[in-house]
Amino acid sequence: MYIDGEIVTDEYYDTDTSAAGFRDALKDLGDVKTINLHINSPGGSVFEGIAIYNMLKQNKAHINVYVDGLAASIASVIAMSGDAIFMPSNSMLMIHNPWTMAVGNASELRKQADDLDKITESSIQTYLDTAGDKLDETTLRQLMDDETWLTAKEAVDYGLATEVIEPNKAAASISKNFAQRYRHVPEQLIQASIQKQQAKVQEDDEVFRKQLLERYQNNLKAINNELQTMKEEQTHEFLSN
Repeated sequence: MYIDGEIVTDEYYDTDTSAAGFRDALKDLGDVKTINLHINSPGGSVFEGIAIYNMLKQNKAHINVYVDGLAASIASVIAMSGDAIFMPSNSMLMIHNPWTMAVGNASELRKQADDLDKITESSIQTYLDTAGDKLDETTLRQLMDDETWLTAKEAVDYGLATEVIEPNKAAASISKNFAQRYRHVPEQLIQASIQKQQAKVQEDDEVFRKQLLERYQNNLKAINNELQTMKEEQTHEFLSN
């Protein structure tokens, strides 16, 4: 199974993952002994992510989580559902205090703050349950306050991952939207995102050039066929006369 993009309430893009969509994907798997979950996500909706985490924890299968590139924010909480959590050496895990955008009167805004505190406590308990004696609550709270971007080795050292594995092609990167949303995005992730965007532009340009070439070749072929037909008709008319 794959979580390759944002965690959302309503899926608009192929890379989006919602709790409902993930639930359906789990049903399609059926009764299996092992689930290999690959994550490369900047995070997204907290409650959708919590629902996905709980679905995995309640599943009878052995859960192997692979952080292919990045598990940030609520995606890092989902990663904690794994019975084993594997991180390639070029992947990252980001933990922070949840945040939201809110509009309303003073009472409504205070409620939003209270809700965020409860979500924070839930996330803290989830991380601590995974980390065991490798991470104490005081250190964890500081890491979350600081919006900490952990390398694979650091995640293992803190008990938030099981093993560092060989690097893969899906190195950690982040979209411009999420880079602006978070406060302490490592420079290498920003540069990786820029390079990824540049590569995408180049790829799109090459695809466009290829399409133009194919269109030109098809048009040229059609013209040659038309000229050949006209030549054959003229030859036939000449012989007939």
